[in-house]
Amino acid sequence: MLDPFYLIVDSASWIARLLPSGVKLVQLRIKDVSAEERRAEIAKSKALCAQYGAQLIVNDYWQDAIDLGCDYIHLGQGDLDTADLTAIRKAGLRLGVSTHDEAELARALTTAPDYIALGPIYPTILKQMPFGPQGLGRLGEWRKKIGSLPLVGIGGISLDRAKGVLEAGADSAAVVTDITLNADPQARARAWAEATRAFVKT
Repeated sequence: MLDPFYLIVDSASWIARLLPSGVKLVQLRIKDVSAEERRAEIAKSKALCAQYGAQLIVNDYWQDAIDLGCDYIHLGQGDLDTADLTAIRKAGLRLGVSTHDEAELARALTTAPDYIALGPIYPTILKQMPFGPQGLGRLGEWRKKIGSLPLVGIGGISLDRAKGVLEAGADSAAVVTDITLNADPQARARAWAEATRAFVKT
């Protein structure tokens, strides 16, 4: 099961900084670095998560994840165009896939994913999106469509919105800027861990 508090950061230094605050699920989303630096970041993040008993999910770089012995990756729809799903499954990697509409959901489900992500739930400042906000109602629709498969809500989710996202049908609420742009990221991460604890499934 996915922890209801799903942190997304872009470096091992962020992971080291925030794991002590109660983070149990973190995606490493690295952009615009050399292959050598990227692999070093993934390896360091993997070691940190092992130390703290947290689950690491590597974004995009499935071959690095295989080579470095990671166990979970996340792919966007564009990544599915080039990813070797046979190699990914042969390596035993678990897989999360992003979706934004019905067609993408149908495509994602053909990969036999370990979770589905839907977004953006709210307007997001993180990146330009060709899709408008999905809203909580769409989370409920996705919940019915995918049954017991874990569902992640992502995009514009702040601490005060997290409870609503989880109550609407998501198993996990993904967060980036509400923590990384906060004046006290560690305290904000602790608040997230506390606020979502009631949604932890055993």
